This record gives sequence, structure tokens and C-alpha cells, in this order.
Amino acid sequence: MPARLPSWAWVTGLTAGALAVVAVLAVQADQGPKPRPAATSAPSASATADDPKPSASPSRKNPEAVPADSGTGRRVVYSLGLKRVWLVDASDAARRTFPVWPGTVDPEPGSYTIGTRTEATTGSDGVQVEHIMYFAARAGVSIAFSNAVDGSSPPPAEPGAKTGGIRVPKEDGTALWAFGTAGTTVRVVE
Repeated sequence: MPARLPSWAWVTGLTAGALAVVAVLAVQADQGPKPRPAATSAPSASATADDPKPSASPSRKNPEAVPADSGTGRRVVYSLGLKRVWLVDASDAARRTFPVWPGTVDPEPGSYTIGTRTEATTGSDGVQVEHIMYFAARAGVSIAFSNAVDGSSPPPAEPGAKTGGIRVPKEDGTALWAFGTAGTTVRVVE
């Protein structure tokens, strides 16, 4: 019978493999289109053409921790300032978190529920989007999460445009679609 590898060897191997995959994905992401912040807001977190990931405010110790003021129970948490979403399970543990590219119209902070879900359509920016989940409206603009079918970040909004799409990375859009069934709570925080 062949010798069995100890569990630490498996963990070390899997960790090394995961780091290699992350490095390859980071290089690929750096080659793709860069997101641009909305021209109508100046939140404490921003994305730039040189850094596609929204960066956290220096006053927050762990930007990936679920915001303390986001409620309890199973929910989607969306931070306006951090431009980040968390998928939180019933035990209040974050199962996934990722940066997002908001539209030009933000929802008011508060509690909402996911209503209409649409598998695919064309976004107001002309991009094919999928996994559209509407949860709020403001100033006559519907606000929804979605991801581009081709995985791209949204182009800069036209001056004066009112868009409510909160674009998420493609893989995260798939996870959000599976998690955010109709009636799921969406908690919007500053």
C-alpha cells in the first residue's frame, strides 16, 4: 500500500496552487479594461484607471469585514463608501465579498429586498448584462446588481447620465445570482 501524505502537505500544496492561480488572474485582470469612478460622487473609496479595485478608507481596519451597522441574518450588504458587496449567511458570516462599480444614482442607505430578477438584457450603457437583480429605485431610476456577459467593467458614464446599475465582476455576479433569490434582504450602508 502506498504511503499517505500528511494533511499539512495537502494544505501546503493547495495553498501554493491557489496562490499561483490568484497571481495568474491578477496579471490577466491587469491587462483588461479599467473601471472609472462615477463623476457625481467622491466616496472615501475610489477606483482609478491605474487601480481597478476600489480601495478602502484608511480609517477602516479591515475593509473585507462585514460592516457593523448592516443588520443581522442572511442578507446582501452593499457599502456605498467602500463600493463593496458582502454575501452574508444566516449566522452573520460573510461567505463572499467583492468590489463593485456603482452607477451614477445610489440607493439611500436602508433595508430593501430583491424583487424582479432578469437573466439577461442590454444595459443602459449598451453592454450585454446578465444576472440583473432589482432592489431599489431613486429619482425614477431602477437600481440593480448585474454583471457584464463579457466580464468587462462598465465604461465611464456619459455626463449627466442617470444609471442605477451596480456592476459586479462576472464570477461574483454568478455567486450573487445564486445567493440573491427574490425576497432576499439587501442592506445598503454608508
